Amino acid sequence: MFSYGSYPPGPVRLDEREPEALDTARFGAHPVSADDVVFGDEDGVLFVAAEHAEEVLATAHRIRETEREQARRIVAGETLRRQTAFDDYLARRAADPEYTFRRHLRRIGGAIEE
Repeated sequence: MFSYGSYPPGPVRLDEREPEALDTARFGAHPVSADDVVFGDEDGVLFVAAEHAEEVLATAHRIRETEREQARRIVAGETLRRQTAFDDYLARRAADPEYTFRRHLRRIGGAIEE
């Protein structure tokens, strides 16, 4: 059995709330209000100003379609390694340590976030 010791099991007083107390919330250093939209999935949560929600949704749909096409190609026998020309990336990276995989994906037209 759990014991609270000398601590009461709940609040012991009700303080007056500031008028804006329920208008915003803070997540770390970031204020969130009713003017924001929240998206979440297994990977995390994203807070977006409502004015940018349509743009974020359009980007999410493009990413989803790209990932579905990649999956379709994998089922058809083409590995993701081949789809991303990973061997070419490794060769370029060996010649240029500053060459990143993101840069490589941009070069081959495989970057899904852009």
